[in-house]
Amino acid sequence: MDLFDFNRNEETAKPLAERMRANSLDEFIGQKHIVAEGSLLRRAIATDRLGSCIFWGPPGCGKTTLANIIALRTNGEFIKLNAVNAGVADVKKAVETARENLKLFNKRTYLLLDECHRFNKTQSDSLLPAIEQGTIVFIGSTTENPYAAMTPAIVSRCRVFEFKHLTDEDIIGALKAALKSRHKGLGKQNIQADEDAIEHIARTAAGDLRSAYNALELAALTSDPDGEGRVHITLADAEQSIQRKALSYNQDTYYDFLSAFCKSLRGSDANAALYYAMRLIEGGCDPMTVARRLVVHSAEDVGMADPRALQIATSAMYALEKIGYPEAMIPLSEAIIYVCEAEKSNSVVNAMYAAKADAREVRDDDIPPYLKDNSYGGKEDKANSLNYKYPHNYGGYVEQQYLPDSLKDKVYYIPNDRGYEKEVAEIRQRKGKKR
Repeated sequence: MDLFDFNRNEETAKPLAERMRANSLDEFIGQKHIVAEGSLLRRAIATDRLGSCIFWGPPGCGKTTLANIIALRTNGEFIKLNAVNAGVADVKKAVETARENLKLFNKRTYLLLDECHRFNKTQSDSLLPAIEQGTIVFIGSTTENPYAAMTPAIVSRCRVFEFKHLTDEDIIGALKAALKSRHKGLGKQNIQADEDAIEHIARTAAGDLRSAYNALELAALTSDPDGEGRVHITLADAEQSIQRKALSYNQDTYYDFLSAFCKSLRGSDANAALYYAMRLIEGGCDPMTVARRLVVHSAEDVGMADPRALQIATSAMYALEKIGYPEAMIPLSEAIIYVCEAEKSNSVVNAMYAAKADAREVRDDDIPPYLKDNSYGGKEDKANSLNYKYPHNYGGYVEQQYLPDSLKDKVYYIPNDRGYEKEVAEIRQRKGKKR
């Protein structure tokens, strides 16, 4: 076997996703908002004047591919590291190489750092001076929000480009190209894929082109050829090769889904709340996290408009604790629907915040004497206690001052006219309450 055969075999052994990786901006798929003709990034790449930047986006959307294209286009040196296994020594070595390239050959050095959010502060600090002085051009790629997951000093010296999920149309086009390409794809293998099979892979890949390529390759490799040597990929094959969309999420999108769940509860949309709850749980979130948020929102957003919501939510959380997943998903789903469909009121949380503010700020809050504990007091304390009106002696309610003098006219809880709170307002009126 000669060297040419060895290289050819090595290339063939690469996964389809790696073989189909774009080598130029014209081949690059998606992200038109970043690499369209005339865009800032495209002009910077074309003129080899790209500054330090961070590519942020979901898996399989082209971050590493675009960085590799930049490497092929630049006249400078290119160093690739992965933050998972690179240490401070690797960074220092890269910076030293960059200094030599600049001093001896007047060449810029690009440092591509995959998973750059995994760099800790010490590693980031070792790289910071080189970025600041222009010794090195930093290109980081990450699936995490760099503003939250990375050292602010690094982020502030980089331009952040946000990548989006690829569209189904983007992925369908890429898969068809892979089936036709004889040089890099599956074109030499006489493969025919049904349109609905390709569409299913694209749809369930959820914007991740790498996942779609892997599914197509798996379907091709595991399907038996017919008598003419042709491999036919059907919808059933596609369903087997990519059984479900990638439901994992990063730290940033986790909080987005959780926020959407909470706001759907508040917005009384049971369909959306159920979807986001299941999306979180199917993606790996602890169901108890969803249950806890449900309990909180049953009091925050339903509150006194329907006090049963809190009981049902806490019962669902108890069921989840005692029964476990997946059976407890039934009572949890019931509770989610109940909280969504219940009348809404935020009077409880408004009352809580108002009382908390006064508790922190008001200083002259002497308790009325007749409310104090007189168990160990003297004659004066016992005399004061005689002024206390025992409500049960007056039919269950009697008007008297309970708040300190400085707060005696304060009103924290104001019932609205929805659900059970309407009854609360009527009960207050029947009691003759002044507030």
